[in-house]
Amino acid sequence: MHTSFSTMNLLRYSVAYVFIISGLMKLLNTDLANYFLSLRLPYPQLMLKLVILLEIGCGALILAGKAVKNAVIPLIAIMIAAILLTKLPTLNTGLLQSAFNARLDIVMLILLIALYKQSP
Repeated sequence: MHTSFSTMNLLRYSVAYVFIISGLMKLLNTDLANYFLSLRLPYPQLMLKLVILLEIGCGALILAGKAVKNAVIPLIAIMIAAILLTKLPTLNTGLLQSAFNARLDIVMLILLIALYKQSP
């Protein structure tokens, strides 16, 4: 599959935007941070800070086009964890409703995988 350089840049900019904004919101919005802390993760404060750092840091690397292949790996892990922790539990609302709830997370996961495969 041949993808033009400008298409990959658009993909990088879009993914970077989502993760940088997500990290900043977790940092600055107490409601979002409290929701994250309510997920019953081990060491919740540390995990919150780690996710913020990874989302902003890896998002910035992707935006700059530096170490993109390495930067998407932790973000893929974050997206898988987000799906398992926040979307999988909604299966009891029905398959269609659950798929609707997970749609953006799944799209981000697919875009991250595409970036990984297309990056040198």
